[in-house]
Amino acid sequence: MSDAEHEQGSQSVLSNASAKAENDNDNFKDDSVEHNGYIEMPKKSAGAYATISILCCMIGFGGFIAGWDTGTIGGFMGHPDFMRRFGQKRRDGTHYFSNSRTGLIVSIFNLGGCIGCLTLNNLAGRVGRKKALVIVVIIYMVGIVIEMASINKWYQYFIGRIISGMGVGAISIFSPMLLSEVSPKHLRGTLGSVYQLMVTFGIFLGDCTNYGTRHKHNSSQWRAPLGLSFAWALFMIAGMSFVPESPRYLLEIGKVEEAKRSVGTSNKLSADDPAVQCEVDLILANIEAERLAGSASWPELFSTKGKYVQRLLMCCVLQSLQQLTGINYFFYYGSTVFQAASLKDPYETAIVFGIVNFASTFVAFYVVDKFGRRKCLMWGAAAMVCCFVVYASVGVKRLYPEGRKHKEITSKGAGDCMIVFSCFFIFSFACTLAPICWVVVSETFPLEIKPKGMALANGSNWLWNFLISFFTPFITGAIDFYYGYVFMGCILFAYFFVFFFVPEMKGLTLEEVNELWEEGVLPWKSPDWVPSTRRDANMDMNALQHDDQPMYKKVFGFSK
Repeated sequence: MSDAEHEQGSQSVLSNASAKAENDNDNFKDDSVEHNGYIEMPKKSAGAYATISILCCMIGFGGFIAGWDTGTIGGFMGHPDFMRRFGQKRRDGTHYFSNSRTGLIVSIFNLGGCIGCLTLNNLAGRVGRKKALVIVVIIYMVGIVIEMASINKWYQYFIGRIISGMGVGAISIFSPMLLSEVSPKHLRGTLGSVYQLMVTFGIFLGDCTNYGTRHKHNSSQWRAPLGLSFAWALFMIAGMSFVPESPRYLLEIGKVEEAKRSVGTSNKLSADDPAVQCEVDLILANIEAERLAGSASWPELFSTKGKYVQRLLMCCVLQSLQQLTGINYFFYYGSTVFQAASLKDPYETAIVFGIVNFASTFVAFYVVDKFGRRKCLMWGAAAMVCCFVVYASVGVKRLYPEGRKHKEITSKGAGDCMIVFSCFFIFSFACTLAPICWVVVSETFPLEIKPKGMALANGSNWLWNFLISFFTPFITGAIDFYYGYVFMGCILFAYFFVFFFVPEMKGLTLEEVNELWEEGVLPWKSPDWVPSTRRDANMDMNALQHDDQPMYKKVFGFSK
């Protein structure tokens, strides 16, 4: 925008949005800016946020624990010693895992995660985010001990996985929650993505560990990775002693000075800086307003007050769609595709996918705060639909042209094509839906319903994870690659769902996100919205709350 245009004082919403974008993208600004009495938090050079970035990696390490289990359990199912101890025995004396036992052992961890979300969510409000993380990591460790102590009873290992899953399910609430509350607002998307980065890192290292133990012939094949699980948990507990507590929790319990230090640590400022005081005052005002409204009960989550039920449904559907993209289907069926391309070792298959998954997540660090949540989610969904069209069609028509059950006819060229599009799919998922769903859920709910809302939303993710993990062996055995068309339809739905129901929250404080929801701004117009502390009298709120344009113009961006 030129100086002349700026001086004209245009009354359009776009003018306000442009000013907002200029403020959001100024990464080297080091002076506080005042808007209507509100002192904007100064933005510094990227190097100034090295400390908080490292601390956020410690918080996000909970994702590593979840990813480690995903990366190791698939390898366990193929280890001879594990199969001999916990599998079933044929008449000829060989051991195997039936589809049902495979599904139960692998997926019960996810059901435990759902239970953990629903039963442990209140810990964060009672003892604080940091202590809550330590407690649920200890619960995870108890489950690991039970698994390691299992000798030849599969149900003992099964029980251990339920308990460890409960701990990881609760971690999936508290880790993104603390990340969202200690991150500087203009880096919240980037630092919030650390959780998913750690998930992919855990998957990758878990795959590598399985590869390293594959030639052993005793219980160290699977007990060594479990022992490392215990070590990772201890590392995370130690790391929690260095990270700052949530300033919102500290203000809830009356520790104002500690809250100032926490905000100052996150933004590389002293505790008595005017911008820090203004941020604390804003959080306090929001807390007082929520106290006057009273503590929200479970039934209130489903009320329209404060648009609670709209937020809840948006987050639950979004987290469900993260699993319904079919990412676990890709990891499950990947070995079949790679075998068709003459890559016989399933451990190598897992490592290739793990590398792509891990490396792609770094892209999310750039795109989530550069382009915003909505654009990334929609472009990611569009790319994944294209990948599934090719993947499923080639699999059905070329990889097994006469049906896998009737005649083993494979095409190396088809396998090569599917490998490429498998990697494209994982790239599209890892830099969009994978991290951004956790970010959106962590910043959507107000404090009074945040633990409960995140519990139900993340519980939806774990529940669908369980269902897909359990039923995929049966479904793929029945319909092969036609299963891909089911996921393609889910992703296509995800594109339109994001457009119509997910607002843009880039560059807003958590209190401003709450204001965005309460003002009833249409999601596809939310990128143009400006908070009350930064807007002027020319902003047309009616234009942001109503839209009479035809639907095709809304969806395809022909008009604002």
